[in-house]
Amino acid sequence: MGVEERTGSAGLVERLLSGDRRALARVISKIEREDEETAGIIAEIYPETGRALTVGFTGPPGVGKSSVIAKLIELYRQVEKRVGVVSVDPSSPFSKGAILGDRIRLSDHFLDPGVFIRSMGSRGHLGGLAGGSRLAGVAMEAGGCDVVIYETVGVGQGEVEVASAADTVVLCLQPGTGDSVQALKAGVMEIADVFCINKADNPQAKYAASEVRSILEIGHELDPDPWFPPIVMTRGDTGEGVQELKDTIAKHRQFLEEDDRLGKRRRAALRDFVISWATNRLEKEMHEILNREDAELVEKVYNRELDPISASEIIFEDG
Repeated sequence: MGVEERTGSAGLVERLLSGDRRALARVISKIEREDEETAGIIAEIYPETGRALTVGFTGPPGVGKSSVIAKLIELYRQVEKRVGVVSVDPSSPFSKGAILGDRIRLSDHFLDPGVFIRSMGSRGHLGGLAGGSRLAGVAMEAGGCDVVIYETVGVGQGEVEVASAADTVVLCLQPGTGDSVQALKAGVMEIADVFCINKADNPQAKYAASEVRSILEIGHELDPDPWFPPIVMTRGDTGEGVQELKDTIAKHRQFLEEDDRLGKRRRAALRDFVISWATNRLEKEMHEILNREDAELVEKVYNRELDPISASEIIFEDG
């Protein structure tokens, strides 16, 4: 039996671990569909992960994250690093790898065998917003990617969840939009390790950097941390400042590797991921039970024959 004929999960895993791009694409499709083979595949490939550099890019729409990432990929490819990119679109249930929004800027890398880019919609996915994208990153790493980049749209809680799964979180902002204030309100500034002020040719770029620095200094005084997030000025259209961004990401990784900070960070992220996955699975099962008994149970609560808490206890007992 030839390699292409081997359609079982064992053959698929073997091909994925050997760096087969088609196998990687199939595994991620299974993850998106919540295929019954997914759990077994993840169990087999997970021991082969943990070595890649993972970077989360977040920030408001339109700041040019994709342009910066495209230039960053160029730099990693120059030193022969294989790169995987998971672009997360929370508004679409299943994007099936389509190019979404401004991610067309990543198209220069689509034909590069050393780059694998996948856009994913993960709203409602088992494991929360980060569930499918996180596992896609695991698959990319198992498939030989040295660097895995997570790109999110917006700065909401879901995006924070995705980005915080990475070892290094880069928050991209642009001048003259009040992005830093919005990011502060969303809580995303608290998880950012590096700040990227894109469109640095904008006359207000220096002011934006100063505004971010002031906010960071206040936070640092209240809660001192050994790592003070650097602010890097970039231009995604020309690549200006992206080498500095790459170097800053490397410095943060080096910082994490001291005193087992990387281990502590990953343990915390994995704990959150396990809890999130278990919680969402339980919620899904509860919905299934409620759907079966919906009419009678809800009607009893509506008629005041049963209170909501007692109704929830019934669901748990049936589960």
